Amino acid sequence: MNLAQILSLVIFMIMFIVIIIGKIHRYIPALIGAGLTLIVVYLIAMRDPTMAINAFSVQQIFNPRFWVPGHEAFESTGVNWQTIIFIGGMMLLIEGLGAVGFFRWLCLYVARAVKYRVVPILITFLLLSAFLSMFIDSITVMLFLATATIELARLLKFDPIPIIIAEIFAANTGGSATLCGDPPNIIIGTAFGFTFNDFIANTGVMALAGVIVALIFFWFFSRKVLTRTQGKLDLNMVYPQPKEAITDPALFIINTVIFLFVVLLLITHSSTGMSVATIGVIAAALTLIAARGKASHILKKLDWRTLLFFIGLFISVGAMENTGVLILVANWIGSISAGNQMLTLTIILWFSAFLSAIVDNIPLAATMVPVIRSLAVSQGMGLGPLAWVLSLGTDIGGNATPIGASANVVGTAIAAKEGYPVGWGRFMKYAAPATILVIGVIWVLVMIRY
Repeated sequence: MNLAQILSLVIFMIMFIVIIIGKIHRYIPALIGAGLTLIVVYLIAMRDPTMAINAFSVQQIFNPRFWVPGHEAFESTGVNWQTIIFIGGMMLLIEGLGAVGFFRWLCLYVARAVKYRVVPILITFLLLSAFLSMFIDSITVMLFLATATIELARLLKFDPIPIIIAEIFAANTGGSATLCGDPPNIIIGTAFGFTFNDFIANTGVMALAGVIVALIFFWFFSRKVLTRTQGKLDLNMVYPQPKEAITDPALFIINTVIFLFVVLLLITHSSTGMSVATIGVIAAALTLIAARGKASHILKKLDWRTLLFFIGLFISVGAMENTGVLILVANWIGSISAGNQMLTLTIILWFSAFLSAIVDNIPLAATMVPVIRSLAVSQGMGLGPLAWVLSLGTDIGGNATPIGASANVVGTAIAAKEGYPVGWGRFMKYAAPATILVIGVIWVLVMIRY
């Protein structure tokens, strides 16, 4: 390895370790890592100011094909602005939905539909979590589902922890089904030009199998705990009604229509030729126009720190790609698998699943994207199957521990804040075996299909 390769790898590893430790928000080490990469790697070691400027890739935003690439993928290097703009737009859309009570309304509506019985709540909330996470960031899904679950637990007197863990598991698994379901998928999809329908046809099938297996697992291992802890239902009790959650009926309808319209754009973008960045801008614009006087309030809720995290991450990963570090990793995986596609898919699936259980799956996905691109070229393998197993491994593998994915951290934090702390032991008692079981089933399906 030359000096530039060593420096880019060391900077990235230190940044990664600080992110894992989690003492400060992850955008800080990401930006510091990006700054060091630009100065130490590009300017000092490589003496190439042009490469440092190109790392930001701002010029791609002014290319018409960035917004409407048609039926051919728009390839970009450095910062992936497709991912940044799409996530930012969806953040504003979700804030608009949350402000009018959409998510709480949906939870209460489902609970009322199953007559407030705890085991049916487990089943329906698990399925609801998986379905919502196909279109909405899993963090947002858990913010509202975990809160609603605890509200119902206090009302119906049952232990909410098994249901919250099941919701977390379903959110991460359901999120693997689509392009917009989880941040790793957005990174993978925009990097390779895969569409919403490409994900549905490949990871969607696997995710559906995973959700079914998870549903059976959590029903079998949780039903006794839930029914034992639930008190007798009071027939005279006044239960919260779904309509009570709606803060602005007119805006509720408008934002729901906007959400459905954006989902339609995502489903059809392979036919319309729109990029996900364009769809993100449309989602944000419609939400802010509908909000009128409340638009500034929604803009203030935008999570700028997460967007800055992505920018810093892309710059650091781009340096390892430009210096050839990730090509070395790809060659190493290729030498182990000896060009055998089944063995390569197995390594990527289980390797990414294992790492996602202990580290943040977003930087893992961003790091592995150039690796599988190099593997596809050097080993003559199909890029699609490599991308699908990477998506499934990073998304579902994060279920195993409380820190494996952002949804896990959010869900357990809400539970602890409300007086229901979830230790590592109890979380992994449910989540770890379920993760191994689901990844095992998906591995079998991958071997059969690809």
